Amino acid sequence: MYDAIVIGAGITGASIAYHLKALGAERVLLVERNTPASGGTGASAAAVRQNYSSRLMTRLARRAVEKFRTMADDLGMDGGFDNCGYHMIIPPDMVEGLHRNIAIQREQGVVTTFLTEAEIAERCSWLNMEGVAAVTWESEGGCADPVRSTEAYVHGFQRLGGEVRLKTPVRRLLREGNRVVGIETDQDRLMAGWTINAAGPFSTFLAASAGIELRMRSVREQDTVWEARANRPLPIPVLAVAIDGIYIRRLSGTRYVIGRGFPKEYVDCDPYNFKVTADDDFITDVITRAEMRIPAFAGARLIDAYASYYDVTPDWHPYLGPRRDIAGYCDASGGSGHGFKFGPSFGESVATWLRDGDVESDFKTLSYDRILDGQLLGQTFGGNRG
Repeated sequence: MYDAIVIGAGITGASIAYHLKALGAERVLLVERNTPASGGTGASAAAVRQNYSSRLMTRLARRAVEKFRTMADDLGMDGGFDNCGYHMIIPPDMVEGLHRNIAIQREQGVVTTFLTEAEIAERCSWLNMEGVAAVTWESEGGCADPVRSTEAYVHGFQRLGGEVRLKTPVRRLLREGNRVVGIETDQDRLMAGWTINAAGPFSTFLAASAGIELRMRSVREQDTVWEARANRPLPIPVLAVAIDGIYIRRLSGTRYVIGRGFPKEYVDCDPYNFKVTADDDFITDVITRAEMRIPAFAGARLIDAYASYYDVTPDWHPYLGPRRDIAGYCDASGGSGHGFKFGPSFGESVATWLRDGDVESDFKTLSYDRILDGQLLGQTFGGNRG
Protein backbone atom coordinates (compact mmCIF):
# COMPACT_ATOMS: atom_id res chain seq x y z
CA MET A 1 0.00 0.00 0.00
CA TYR A 2 1.47 3.30 -1.12
CA ASP A 3 0.81 6.65 0.45
CA ALA A 4 0.65 8.05 -3.09
CA ILE A 5 1.06 6.93 -6.67
CA VAL A 6 1.93 9.62 -9.23
CA ILE A 7 1.12 8.73 -12.84
CA GLY A 8 3.34 10.53 -15.35
CA ALA A 9 6.97 11.66 -15.14
CA GLY A 10 6.68 14.97 -16.92
CA ILE A 11 7.95 17.86 -14.84
CA THR A 12 4.68 18.29 -12.93
CA GLY A 13 4.40 14.63 -11.96
CA ALA A 14 8.09 14.37 -11.07
CA SER A 15 7.86 17.55 -9.01
CA ILE A 16 4.78 16.31 -7.13
CA ALA A 17 6.49 12.98 -6.37
CA TYR A 18 9.62 14.74 -5.09
CA HIS A 19 7.73 17.21 -2.92
CA LEU A 20 5.54 14.48 -1.43
CA LYS A 21 8.69 12.69 -0.28
CA ALA A 22 10.30 15.94 0.86
CA LEU A 23 7.21 16.69 2.95
CA GLY A 24 7.39 13.33 4.70
CA ALA A 25 5.33 10.80 2.74
CA GLU A 26 6.84 7.35 3.36
CA ARG A 27 5.86 5.24 0.33
CA VAL A 28 5.52 7.11 -2.96
CA LEU A 29 5.59 5.55 -6.43
CA LEU A 30 6.23 7.49 -9.65
CA VAL A 31 5.09 5.47 -12.66
CA GLU A 32 5.73 6.46 -16.28
CA ARG A 33 4.62 4.86 -19.55
CA ASN A 34 7.95 5.70 -21.21
CA THR A 35 10.85 7.70 -19.74
CA PRO A 36 11.00 11.01 -17.82
CA ALA A 37 10.05 14.03 -19.96
CA SER A 38 9.31 11.79 -22.96
CA GLY A 39 6.03 13.60 -23.73
CA GLY A 40 5.13 17.26 -23.97
CA THR A 41 7.61 18.29 -21.26
CA GLY A 42 10.64 17.12 -23.23
CA ALA A 43 9.48 18.93 -26.37
CA SER A 44 8.91 22.22 -24.53
CA ALA A 45 10.76 25.34 -25.61
CA ALA A 46 11.26 25.64 -21.83
CA ALA A 47 11.07 29.40 -21.46
CA VAL A 48 11.01 30.48 -17.81
CA ARG A 49 9.17 33.73 -17.15
CA GLN A 50 7.00 35.48 -14.58
CA ASN A 51 5.01 37.77 -16.86
CA TYR A 52 1.44 36.75 -16.05
CA SER A 53 -1.73 38.73 -15.57
CA SER A 54 -3.09 37.26 -12.32
CA ARG A 55 -1.66 37.35 -8.82
CA LEU A 56 -1.96 33.58 -8.46
CA MET A 57 -0.04 32.68 -11.62
CA THR A 58 2.53 35.42 -11.07
CA ARG A 59 3.20 34.15 -7.55
CA LEU A 60 3.52 30.56 -8.76
CA ALA A 61 5.80 31.61 -11.61
CA ARG A 62 8.03 33.55 -9.22
CA ARG A 63 8.27 30.58 -6.87
CA ALA A 64 9.15 28.32 -9.80
CA VAL A 65 11.99 30.61 -10.90
CA GLU A 66 13.42 30.41 -7.38
CA LYS A 67 13.29 26.62 -7.57
CA PHE A 68 14.92 26.50 -11.01
CA ARG A 69 17.76 28.60 -9.58
CA THR A 70 18.36 26.32 -6.59
CA MET A 71 17.71 22.98 -8.28
CA ALA A 72 21.29 21.70 -8.01
CA ASP A 73 21.40 22.38 -4.26
CA ASP A 74 17.87 21.12 -3.59
CA LEU A 75 17.88 18.02 -5.78
CA GLY A 76 21.54 17.14 -6.21
CA MET A 77 21.32 17.69 -9.97
CA ASP A 78 21.29 20.80 -12.13
CA GLY A 79 18.30 21.45 -14.41
CA GLY A 80 20.14 23.58 -16.95
CA PHE A 81 18.57 26.89 -15.93
CA ASP A 82 19.98 29.79 -17.96
CA ASN A 83 19.23 33.21 -16.45
CA CYS A 84 19.58 34.91 -19.83
CA GLY A 85 16.58 37.20 -19.32
CA TYR A 86 13.28 37.57 -21.13
CA HIS A 87 12.04 40.21 -23.58
CA MET A 88 8.46 40.83 -24.70
CA ILE A 89 8.19 42.73 -27.99
CA ILE A 90 4.71 44.16 -28.26
CA PRO A 91 2.38 46.09 -30.58
CA PRO A 92 0.49 49.27 -29.59
CA ASP A 93 -2.73 47.51 -28.57
CA MET A 94 -0.94 45.52 -25.83
CA VAL A 95 0.81 48.39 -24.05
CA GLU A 96 -2.00 49.38 -21.69
CA GLY A 97 -2.69 45.80 -20.64
CA LEU A 98 0.97 45.09 -20.11
CA HIS A 99 1.28 48.10 -17.80
CA ARG A 100 -1.51 46.55 -15.68
CA ASN A 101 0.25 43.18 -15.70
CA ILE A 102 3.55 44.67 -14.61
CA ALA A 103 1.84 46.47 -11.72
CA ILE A 104 0.53 43.08 -10.52
CA GLN A 105 3.94 41.52 -10.99
CA ARG A 106 5.67 44.21 -8.94
CA GLU A 107 3.28 43.49 -6.07
CA GLN A 108 4.67 39.94 -6.12
CA GLY A 109 8.30 41.08 -6.27
CA VAL A 110 8.81 40.42 -9.99
CA VAL A 111 11.18 42.87 -11.66
CA THR A 112 9.87 43.68 -15.15
CA THR A 113 10.56 47.01 -16.84
CA PHE A 114 9.82 48.82 -20.08
CA LEU A 115 13.03 49.60 -21.93
CA THR A 116 13.70 53.16 -23.05
CA GLU A 117 14.45 53.90 -26.69
CA ALA A 118 18.12 54.19 -25.83
CA GLU A 119 18.10 50.84 -23.99
CA ILE A 120 16.36 49.14 -26.92
CA ALA A 121 18.98 50.51 -29.31
CA GLU A 122 21.77 49.26 -27.04
CA ARG A 123 20.38 45.85 -26.03
CA CYS A 124 18.36 44.95 -29.14
CA SER A 125 20.51 46.02 -32.06
CA TRP A 126 19.26 42.92 -33.89
CA LEU A 127 15.62 44.09 -33.76
CA ASN A 128 13.60 45.51 -36.65
CA MET A 129 11.50 48.14 -34.86
CA GLU A 130 8.77 48.37 -37.52
CA GLY A 131 5.40 48.27 -35.72
CA VAL A 132 7.01 47.79 -32.30
CA ALA A 133 5.40 49.89 -29.56
CA ALA A 134 7.43 48.67 -26.59
CA VAL A 135 9.96 46.12 -25.36
CA THR A 136 9.94 44.80 -21.81
CA TRP A 137 12.80 43.24 -19.88
CA GLU A 138 12.51 40.57 -17.18
CA SER A 139 15.95 40.16 -15.66
CA GLU A 140 15.15 37.01 -13.66
CA GLY A 141 13.68 35.11 -16.61
CA GLY A 142 15.36 32.82 -19.08
CA CYS A 143 15.09 29.17 -20.00
CA ALA A 144 16.00 25.69 -18.81
CA ASP A 145 16.64 22.22 -20.18
CA PRO A 146 13.24 20.49 -19.92
CA VAL A 147 14.63 16.95 -19.84
CA ARG A 148 17.41 17.72 -17.35
CA SER A 149 15.00 19.62 -15.10
CA THR A 150 12.59 16.69 -15.02
CA GLU A 151 15.38 14.18 -14.50
CA ALA A 152 16.62 16.34 -11.64
CA TYR A 153 13.28 15.96 -9.87
CA VAL A 154 13.30 12.21 -10.49
CA HIS A 155 16.85 12.08 -9.14
CA GLY A 156 15.91 14.09 -6.06
CA PHE A 157 12.87 11.88 -5.51
CA GLN A 158 14.96 8.72 -5.65
CA ARG A 159 17.58 10.21 -3.30
CA LEU A 160 14.79 10.57 -0.73
CA GLY A 161 13.78 6.93 -1.15
CA GLY A 162 11.05 7.30 -3.76
CA GLU A 163 10.27 4.38 -6.10
CA VAL A 164 10.23 4.86 -9.89
CA ARG A 165 8.83 2.47 -12.49
CA LEU A 166 9.55 3.43 -16.10
CA LYS A 167 8.23 1.78 -19.28
CA THR A 168 5.12 0.94 -17.26
CA PRO A 169 1.85 2.12 -18.82
CA VAL A 170 -1.05 2.50 -16.41
CA ARG A 171 -4.04 0.75 -17.97
CA ARG A 172 -6.74 2.02 -15.65
CA LEU A 173 -7.54 3.61 -12.32
CA LEU A 174 -9.10 1.42 -9.65
CA ARG A 175 -12.25 2.82 -8.08
CA GLU A 176 -14.42 1.63 -5.22
CA GLY A 177 -17.56 3.70 -4.80
CA ASN A 178 -16.57 7.35 -4.55
CA ARG A 179 -12.90 6.61 -3.91
CA VAL A 180 -10.00 5.93 -6.28
CA VAL A 181 -7.90 3.28 -4.56
CA GLY A 182 -5.00 2.72 -6.96
CA ILE A 183 -3.95 1.69 -10.45
CA GLU A 184 -3.67 -1.32 -12.69
CA THR A 185 -0.64 -1.96 -14.91
CA ASP A 186 0.11 -4.94 -17.10
CA GLN A 187 1.89 -6.52 -14.15
CA ASP A 188 0.12 -5.39 -10.98
CA ARG A 189 -2.79 -3.86 -9.17
CA LEU A 190 -1.23 -1.26 -6.88
CA MET A 191 -3.13 0.41 -4.05
CA ALA A 192 -2.62 3.93 -2.71
CA GLY A 193 -4.11 6.50 -0.38
CA TRP A 194 -3.76 9.09 -3.16
CA THR A 195 -3.63 8.56 -6.91
CA ILE A 196 -2.31 11.60 -8.78
CA ASN A 197 -3.24 11.75 -12.46
CA ALA A 198 -0.35 13.69 -14.05
CA ALA A 199 -0.35 11.95 -17.43
CA GLY A 200 -0.80 15.02 -19.65
CA PRO A 201 -3.25 14.40 -22.50
CA PHE A 202 -3.43 10.73 -21.51
CA SER A 203 -5.05 11.84 -18.24
CA THR A 204 -8.45 11.98 -19.93
CA PHE A 205 -8.32 8.27 -20.80
CA LEU A 206 -7.23 7.32 -17.28
CA ALA A 207 -9.96 9.43 -15.71
CA ALA A 208 -12.56 7.87 -18.00
CA SER A 209 -11.42 4.38 -16.95
CA ALA A 210 -12.79 5.19 -13.49
CA GLY A 211 -15.87 7.07 -14.70
CA ILE A 212 -14.32 10.47 -13.90
CA GLU A 213 -15.08 13.49 -16.07
CA LEU A 214 -12.03 15.38 -17.36
CA ARG A 215 -12.71 18.02 -20.00
CA MET A 216 -9.48 18.56 -21.87
CA ARG A 217 -8.21 18.79 -25.43
CA SER A 218 -5.02 17.37 -26.87
CA VAL A 219 -3.70 19.76 -29.52
CA ARG A 220 -0.70 19.35 -31.81
CA GLU A 221 2.13 21.83 -31.19
CA GLN A 222 5.00 22.38 -33.63
CA ASP A 223 8.52 23.76 -33.17
CA THR A 224 11.59 24.33 -35.31
CA VAL A 225 15.33 24.52 -34.62
CA TRP A 226 17.59 26.75 -36.73
CA GLU A 227 21.32 27.44 -37.04
CA ALA A 228 21.82 31.13 -37.75
CA ARG A 229 24.85 32.42 -39.63
CA ALA A 230 27.79 33.38 -37.44
CA ASN A 231 29.14 36.87 -36.82
CA ARG A 232 25.76 38.58 -36.93
CA PRO A 233 23.92 40.43 -34.13
CA LEU A 234 21.59 37.87 -32.57
CA PRO A 235 19.47 37.83 -29.39
CA ILE A 236 20.65 36.10 -26.23
CA PRO A 237 17.52 36.50 -24.01
CA VAL A 238 14.35 34.53 -24.65
CA LEU A 239 11.93 36.50 -26.84
CA ALA A 240 8.14 36.58 -26.90
CA VAL A 241 7.48 38.53 -30.08
CA ALA A 242 3.80 39.24 -29.57
CA ILE A 243 3.63 41.56 -32.56
CA ASP A 244 4.46 38.65 -34.89
CA GLY A 245 3.08 35.75 -32.85
CA ILE A 246 6.39 33.90 -32.43
CA TYR A 247 8.78 32.94 -29.65
CA ILE A 248 12.52 32.58 -29.99
CA ARG A 249 14.82 30.82 -27.54
CA ARG A 250 18.56 30.34 -27.98
CA LEU A 251 19.75 26.78 -27.38
CA SER A 252 23.49 27.46 -27.65
CA GLY A 253 25.79 29.52 -29.82
CA THR A 254 23.83 30.46 -32.94
CA ARG A 255 21.23 27.67 -32.62
CA TYR A 256 17.63 28.68 -31.81
CA VAL A 257 14.19 27.22 -31.21
CA ILE A 258 11.52 29.21 -33.08
CA GLY A 259 7.82 28.51 -32.70
CA ARG A 260 4.41 30.15 -33.00
CA GLY A 261 2.81 31.88 -30.04
CA PHE A 262 -0.76 33.01 -29.43
CA PRO A 263 -2.87 33.82 -31.43
CA LYS A 264 -2.80 30.81 -33.70
CA GLU A 265 -5.00 27.92 -34.76
CA TYR A 266 -5.06 24.91 -32.45
CA VAL A 267 -5.63 21.52 -34.09
CA ASP A 268 -6.86 18.61 -31.99
CA CYS A 269 -4.92 15.36 -32.19
CA ASP A 270 -4.88 11.83 -30.84
CA PRO A 271 -1.91 11.71 -28.43
CA TYR A 272 -1.46 8.03 -29.29
CA ASN A 273 -1.27 8.67 -33.04
CA PHE A 274 -0.34 12.02 -34.56
CA LYS A 275 2.21 13.42 -37.01
CA VAL A 276 5.42 14.08 -35.06
CA THR A 277 7.20 16.06 -37.77
CA ALA A 278 6.37 19.72 -38.44
CA ASP A 279 4.40 20.80 -41.51
CA ASP A 280 6.22 22.47 -44.41
CA ASP A 281 3.96 25.53 -44.34
CA PHE A 282 4.58 25.94 -40.61
CA ILE A 283 8.35 25.85 -41.13
CA THR A 284 8.14 28.47 -43.86
CA ASP A 285 5.80 30.63 -41.81
CA VAL A 286 7.92 30.80 -38.64
CA ILE A 287 11.21 31.53 -40.38
CA THR A 288 9.54 34.20 -42.52
CA ARG A 289 8.21 35.89 -39.38
CA ALA A 290 11.57 35.55 -37.62
CA GLU A 291 13.57 36.95 -40.57
CA MET A 292 11.28 39.96 -40.82
CA ARG A 293 11.64 40.82 -37.12
CA ILE A 294 15.32 39.83 -36.78
CA PRO A 295 17.02 40.22 -40.18
CA ALA A 296 20.10 38.31 -38.98
CA PHE A 297 18.06 35.10 -39.24
CA ALA A 298 18.14 35.38 -43.04
CA GLY A 299 19.96 32.37 -44.42
CA ALA A 300 19.53 30.31 -41.24
CA ARG A 301 19.79 26.54 -41.73
CA LEU A 302 16.97 24.26 -40.59
CA ILE A 303 18.25 21.70 -38.04
CA ASP A 304 15.03 20.07 -36.84
CA ALA A 305 11.26 20.45 -37.09
CA TYR A 306 8.98 18.41 -34.86
CA ALA A 307 5.56 18.23 -33.24
CA SER A 308 4.35 17.27 -29.79
CA TYR A 309 1.14 18.10 -27.93
CA TYR A 310 -0.46 20.41 -25.38
CA ASP A 311 -3.09 19.28 -22.89
CA VAL A 312 -5.49 22.23 -22.98
CA THR A 313 -8.30 23.05 -20.58
CA PRO A 314 -11.37 25.19 -21.39
CA ASP A 315 -9.94 28.22 -19.55
CA TRP A 316 -6.23 27.59 -20.25
CA HIS A 317 -5.53 27.04 -16.55
CA PRO A 318 -4.36 23.67 -15.25
CA TYR A 319 -6.34 21.18 -13.23
CA LEU A 320 -4.51 20.77 -9.93
CA GLY A 321 -5.57 19.19 -6.67
CA PRO A 322 -8.23 16.88 -5.26
CA ARG A 323 -11.96 17.03 -5.93
CA ARG A 324 -14.69 17.25 -3.34
CA ASP A 325 -16.74 14.31 -4.70
CA ILE A 326 -14.01 11.71 -5.38
CA ALA A 327 -11.77 10.69 -2.50
CA GLY A 328 -8.20 9.54 -3.07
CA TYR A 329 -7.94 11.16 -6.49
CA CYS A 330 -5.94 14.23 -7.53
CA ASP A 331 -5.70 16.00 -10.90
CA ALA A 332 -2.38 17.34 -12.18
CA SER A 333 -2.83 18.01 -15.88
CA GLY A 334 -3.92 20.69 -18.33
CA GLY A 335 -0.75 22.76 -18.48
CA SER A 336 -2.10 24.29 -21.72
CA GLY A 337 1.39 25.01 -23.03
CA HIS A 338 2.56 26.71 -19.84
CA GLY A 339 3.10 23.70 -17.62
CA PHE A 340 6.88 23.41 -17.80
CA LYS A 341 7.74 26.78 -16.30
CA PHE A 342 5.32 26.16 -13.40
CA GLY A 343 6.25 22.54 -12.73
CA PRO A 344 8.40 23.18 -9.63
CA SER A 345 5.79 25.31 -7.87
CA PHE A 346 2.80 23.22 -9.01
CA GLY A 347 4.44 20.18 -7.46
CA GLU A 348 5.12 21.90 -4.16
CA SER A 349 1.60 23.27 -3.79
CA VAL A 350 -0.15 20.03 -4.77
CA ALA A 351 2.00 18.01 -2.37
CA THR A 352 1.28 20.48 0.43
CA TRP A 353 -2.46 20.26 -0.27
CA LEU A 354 -2.44 16.45 -0.15
CA ARG A 355 -0.38 16.37 3.04
CA ASP A 356 -2.22 19.08 4.97
CA GLY A 357 -5.68 18.85 3.47
CA ASP A 358 -5.43 22.56 2.76
CA VAL A 359 -3.54 25.08 0.61
CA GLU A 360 -3.78 28.78 -0.28
CA SER A 361 -7.36 29.69 -1.12
CA ASP A 362 -6.53 31.02 -4.60
CA PHE A 363 -4.64 27.83 -5.48
CA LYS A 364 -7.81 25.85 -4.66
CA THR A 365 -9.48 27.57 -7.63
CA LEU A 366 -7.31 25.35 -9.88
CA SER A 367 -9.24 22.25 -8.77
CA TYR A 368 -11.44 20.61 -11.40
CA ASP A 369 -14.33 21.50 -9.11
CA ARG A 370 -14.41 24.89 -10.89
CA ILE A 371 -15.47 23.16 -14.11
CA LEU A 372 -18.22 21.25 -12.35
CA ASP A 373 -19.41 24.53 -10.83
CA GLY A 374 -19.23 26.43 -14.13
CA GLN A 375 -16.66 28.83 -12.65
CA LEU A 376 -14.03 29.10 -15.36
CA LEU A 377 -11.06 31.29 -14.54
CA GLY A 378 -10.21 34.49 -16.39
CA GLN A 379 -8.30 34.20 -19.64
CA THR A 380 -4.81 34.59 -18.23
CA PHE A 381 -3.65 31.85 -20.58
CA GLY A 382 -6.27 31.97 -23.34
CA GLY A 383 -7.33 35.35 -24.63
CA ASN A 384 -4.38 37.08 -23.03
CA ARG A 385 -1.95 34.20 -22.51
CA GLY A 386 0.38 36.53 -20.69
